[in-house]
This record gives sequence, C-alpha cells and structure tokens, in this order.
Amino acid sequence: MSELFQFLKSGSEATIRDGNPWWRNEKIYKLPTMRRWAFDSVLGNLTQGLTPAVVLKGPRRVGKTVLLEQIIQHLLEEGIQPHRIFRVQFDDLPDLRKLETPILELCRWFSETILKKTFNAAANAGEQAFIFLDEVQNLPDWAPQLKQLVDMNPVKVLVTGSSALRIEAGADSLAGRVFTVEMGPLLLREIADLRGFGKIPPLLPFNGPGPLKEKEKWQELRQFGIDEAVIRHKAFAAFSERGAYPIAHANPDQPWSQVADYLNESIIRRVIRHDLRLGEKGRKRDEHLLEEVFRLACRYAGQSPEQGLYLTEIKRAMNANIGWNKVLGYLKFLDGTLLVRLIEPLELRLKKRRSASKVCICDHTLRAAWLQEVIHLAPDRLDEFPHLSNLAGHIAESTAGYFLRTINGLDVAHFPARTTEPEVDFVLTIGEQRIPVEVKYRARIDHQDTVGLRSFMEKAHYNAPFGILVTRDEAVASDDPRIVSMPLSSLLLLR
Repeated sequence: MSELFQFLKSGSEATIRDGNPWWRNEKIYKLPTMRRWAFDSVLGNLTQGLTPAVVLKGPRRVGKTVLLEQIIQHLLEEGIQPHRIFRVQFDDLPDLRKLETPILELCRWFSETILKKTFNAAANAGEQAFIFLDEVQNLPDWAPQLKQLVDMNPVKVLVTGSSALRIEAGADSLAGRVFTVEMGPLLLREIADLRGFGKIPPLLPFNGPGPLKEKEKWQELRQFGIDEAVIRHKAFAAFSERGAYPIAHANPDQPWSQVADYLNESIIRRVIRHDLRLGEKGRKRDEHLLEEVFRLACRYAGQSPEQGLYLTEIKRAMNANIGWNKVLGYLKFLDGTLLVRLIEPLELRLKKRRSASKVCICDHTLRAAWLQEVIHLAPDRLDEFPHLSNLAGHIAESTAGYFLRTINGLDVAHFPARTTEPEVDFVLTIGEQRIPVEVKYRARIDHQDTVGLRSFMEKAHYNAPFGILVTRDEAVASDDPRIVSMPLSSLLLLR
C-alpha cells in the first residue's frame, strides 16, 4: 500500500481525477455525436452480455477512446451515478510499473475513495460499478489482474488496446470472461455519415459470416451498391483521397500534407518507438529495422513477397545482414499492432516449403504518408494517371484483404499459384465451403482475368459453388453465371 500511496502522491491521483470529470459533475469535452459501428455491440455486451468484461481492440487512432467516452456519457445519461464509473488511461500514467498489481490496487483505491463501499456491497445495493481500462496492453500481467478482479468482484469492465498480440495473449487466460470486438479504421458507410453525404445501413449482421455462404447474399450486395450509388461514389472518392482514419474526415479542409504528418507521427512512429519498443524478456528492438520492415510492407501491399526479396532490400537499405527469422518476427509484431495484416496461404496438403504471406495494410493512406507516394483508388482519378493502374490494383487488393479480415469469424487466406493451378487472391472459408475472391482493378476484364476463379470452382474438392470478382466500377463484369461481380466500393458496403 505504501507504493500506491507514493504513486498517488507523485501526481498520479490528480491525473486520474482529471480523467474522470463526471466525478465533478462535468461533461466530457467536445464528444463527437457520430457513433462508430462498434458502439452498440460494445455497450450491449458491457451492460447485458454474458461476460463481465469486454475487450475492444484496434489500431491506434481509430476511435477506441472516443467510443469508450461515448459509452460513459451514455451510461451517465441513462442514470448511472458518476461515482460508479471509473476510467484509467494507462498511457497517461508512466509510473504504473512501480505498482506490483496496478489494476487491482487502483480499483481498490476507487472502491474505498470514490465508490465508498466494496464492489460487492455496491452491486447488492443496485449500484454495480463500471470500470474502463484504456490502452492496457503495455501493462505487464494485465490479464491475470483482470481475471482476479472480475472473479472476485461483481463489476463490469471495458478494456481497450492497440496490440492484438498482447490483447489476444491476455484473452487466452480470460476464457469465458471476455467478449472481444475488433474495430479498424472507418467503414465506407461511416465516412459517408461523418462527411454528411448520407446514411447507409449495414448489410451484414455482426454475429458472424454465415450469410456469406449464399450466392444470393453477394448478389444482394451488388444490388445494394447500385441502389446506394450516389452516396457510395461520394464516400469512395473521399476514401480514395484521404483514407479511413477519423482525423482525416473530421478535418476535411486540412491539407493532405498535414494529415500525412499526423499519420506518420501519431500512428506509425508511435507504434515503432513505443508499442514495439521492447520484445520478449525486455530485449530492445531495432527501431531502424522496424521502419524498414514497415516500409517494405507498404511497398509490397497487396502482394506476397518472398523472403529473399525482404532480405535483399533490407541489406541494401541498412548495409547489414539480417536473418529471416528476425524480419519475420518484426512482420508479426506489425501484424499484432493491426496496422498490417498477414494473410496466410491456404495450404490444403502438407508441403515442404510454405508459401509467403500476403501483406495487407489497414489503410492505404498510411502507405501514402510513409512512402510519400499518393495513389488514388477512385476510377475517375485513376483515369488521370493510367501509368499507376498496376500499383493501384495492388493497393485495391490490400484494401479488400484487410477489409475481409475485419469480418467477425471469417477465415481469410490467399491461394498461391501451384504447378497446375493459377493463383487466387483470397479464399474465404465458411464451414466446409470455400469462396474464391479475385481482385481485378482495371478498366476492362477479359476471359483470362477470371481463370483463377474458374479453375478453383471447377475442383470439386474445394467445394466452391461460386466466386467473387472485385472490379474497379460497375461496368466491368464477368459473363460467367457462377461469378458475382461488383466494384470494390460496393464490397466495402458489406459491413
């Protein structure tokens, strides 16, 4: 307890109180009115779910803290007394490592000082406490502490974090105690809402990918895109120009150069210099190497570069021999931050040599900011720069791959070319059924462009009754009745 006293006396108590303004009957300052799609899911599971804790994970700066604050404000407006709500912003408390069990000790302080009764007594009096732990992933042993907290006390907890690796590792020990929601950058329909273009309802329910087994659902999505074409085109043009980070669309008049500086400093360099600073057993990671690995992930977004290419380029850039295991480890760390998703190959038979993973970036403007190379995806802008069409195709593939990975419960892989079988960009596995997806982001599609889809569907053991062709615009399509064609902008309306 003496360590806690010293910690609070050092100024941390004032920081904690500042982060809970409702204790002073103050409203949260300038809270956005638009609520992201995850709001209802997180709130419902927090207040009425089967688990005592909810975990909200996602890359930095996608709005996790804002959503947490919106939920707090909603609870207050619903009549929850301010003294029942406790929020800790762990990024604001660098001295937490001085405490042996900071979550348990701070919650005990809250119970005694603010709630003024035990959590059990409060729950029995109809005053169950709500605890919000923001950006908890860098706290050692957060999961065992949370487990002890919810096992011993009738409280409701919302945890947010920016590292999938650390959050998922913790969640493994919290089986049956947490419900997890992953929230990435803005969906296309959220961009439309935030920019005032109009509102588009979601087509796919949150509770799983089951409907995607039916060809009719994809045909419905294609028609849905046609029906919402006016709003969709405006939103996709905005997405093409400024990406999907909330800061870019909440400030649409800010020049791109300032947005790029913000993305580089507050997201990419924050991850490299802070989130991935320490590896296993506290070993310091190589910041320069992390930057190079992320640069290559951006450069080859939507592609499956072999390890030799990574090693050659890193050796050229750093003038050093770096082993593949170290590079692969850094790629996995970036995947853990959710800035990058590594789409693994679909391996149906035992092979001596595993194929390379496909690299997908969470938002194409991170690539633009880091490489200082802007590539637009909107068809009309591409017509102005036809020499960039191949590169735009890779970025479109990266966009589609990352988006598909965000669908709750959906297994996404890519299908590398084999001796007798052509490549397929993505394969979705739902139960025993597989759905091949090919991205052809060009002005014209010919019969050869669908050879991968057709080859995959014709192999009975893949159990693929239909395929999806993702194109640049509505006019481009396949005449094969087994293939459902739609533009990338319509695919992005699935959620």
